[in-house]
Amino acid sequence: MIKNQSIKSTIFSPIYVIAVIFLISSCVTVIALRSNNYYMGTLRSQVYLADKNNNNVVGALERLQAYVTHNMNTSLTAGNDSVYPPIQLKYTYERLLEQESKLSVNNNASLYTDAQNYCQTVIPNAFSGRTRVPCIENYIESHSNQLPKVSPSLYEFDFISPNWSPDLAGYSLIATILSFLGLIVAIIFRMFRKLT
Repeated sequence: MIKNQSIKSTIFSPIYVIAVIFLISSCVTVIALRSNNYYMGTLRSQVYLADKNNNNVVGALERLQAYVTHNMNTSLTAGNDSVYPPIQLKYTYERLLEQESKLSVNNNASLYTDAQNYCQTVIPNAFSGRTRVPCIENYIESHSNQLPKVSPSLYEFDFISPNWSPDLAGYSLIATILSFLGLIVAIIFRMFRKLT
């Protein structure tokens, strides 16, 4: 009977109770953090799929942004040593580049006519031949769009997750930290009691 009471008092002592709480909250924290990261990966895949199929990319990006900015362990940040942002929408870039190229071709089609008209007013007495040709070439070179440009803000994205969030991962992390501190205090208190 005394041995049975001794086992019960040892099992239900504050150190063991706090240790069990610490272990459980640690496991829950790891599982919740992993779950947050996994779901972020799923949302990121949906963004890439929407980009590839040209199907509501904005909606998929908004869902990803909302999740990443409200849940911990979901950071997409590429880091300080990375040259590229973490989300680059390849197909969106290609579609935007195609649009810009079409605009550039339309602008360049009228450029030759503009160059001829300009050089005719600048050099009115010259023939279309050798004296106007350098003028036309210079005009086209100075006014043509070399390469179409697409703003990176239209196809590159980076969202930052918070250090702590009020979700299962955040609350279990607090419980883990508090139970760890409580365990240390309980061990120190027990050692102090044995010394006195």
